[in-house]
Amino acid sequence: MSTVRKQDSEIPPMSEERARELLAKRDEEIDFSDIPELDEAFFKNAKLVKRQPNTEAISIRVDTDTLEWFRTTAKNHPEIRGYQTLINDVLRTYVTHQISNNDSKQSSI
Repeated sequence: MSTVRKQDSEIPPMSEERARELLAKRDEEIDFSDIPELDEAFFKNAKLVKRQPNTEAISIRVDTDTLEWFRTTAKNHPEIRGYQTLINDVLRTYVTHQISNNDSKQSSI
């Protein structure tokens, strides 16, 4: 099976019917088999990417226990400048990893 890559402009918009189908799906019905689990080996080799100086204030909803973990982690590590900075650094690390993976996959095609 080969991978077909398309530009965003080549992908037709989702129909309202398909959007309703997806919204009606329960989480348990979603097939995640093609997405690898982030296990201990992943985090052992993960490197935190420090934030860039330009930031923008936003409002997002985060699970209470997740937010508490970031707050506690930042509080217990003086080298971290705060839980919001830590959240940003984790997101930036994820984005940087995704960009580098996509670049390496596209260059190998």
